[in-house]
Amino acid sequence: FVRQFSVMIDAGLPLVSCLEILGSQEEDKNFAAVILATRSEVENGSSLADAMSRHPKVFDPLFTNMIAAGEAGGILDTILKRLATYIEKAVKLKGQVKAAMIYPIAVISIATLVVGVILWKVIPTFASLFAGLGADLPLPTRVVITLSNNLVRFGPFLIAGAVGAGYGFRSYYATPKGRMAVDTFTLKMPILGDLMRKIAVARFCRTLSTLLASGVSILEALDITAKTAGNAVVERAIQTTRASIERGETIAQPLKDTAVFP
Repeated sequence: FVRQFSVMIDAGLPLVSCLEILGSQEEDKNFAAVILATRSEVENGSSLADAMSRHPKVFDPLFTNMIAAGEAGGILDTILKRLATYIEKAVKLKGQVKAAMIYPIAVISIATLVVGVILWKVIPTFASLFAGLGADLPLPTRVVITLSNNLVRFGPFLIAGAVGAGYGFRSYYATPKGRMAVDTFTLKMPILGDLMRKIAVARFCRTLSTLLASGVSILEALDITAKTAGNAVVERAIQTTRASIERGETIAQPLKDTAVFP
């Protein structure tokens, strides 16, 4: 959408016509409805940025602020190209992170499933065999047999407990205190913490550079960047930096003082 929009604007087509054409050819019905609603609002006198800001689930603050800067500076086609590049790079980064996480998650999931099946089906057979022998079993064997018995007996309760724990975690993470605690713990984890920190810093740099290149003020750019950081610790660090810059300080020292950025 953004790529095609920039090409059409660059070719000199009127804004309303661009939105009309893009909305009519969009395959996603919900997105098409948003584009056509935006066209109607622009036709009624709204600026493109204001019209798009009325649909925050589709066009986030980063997007609308860049559009506003492009409209004010008369460089909307250039801004749209930058936005398209930014979105493509963000999607690529997200895909790389997902690809990196697939292998460990798959290994852990398969291992858990295999161990569960062994405890549920295989161990009871051996337990019956050992009971028939009447011999004293070593401690590790007794522990495995006890785990197997408890899994069979309390399996439904364990599943219900896991579902409840997952729901409780989601509810806790939805609170500001919970999000901060979980994100702090995530950044301190070995290997994964360093990866998550690099992802957050990469997103910060790319977002801030795109906004500044588009003419958005440094304070507003930092405010938007903080909201799109994806981590509460990084978000707090950016907001702290923003407050320092507002007082007249440089950007480098406040970032260093947060101990979040390398």
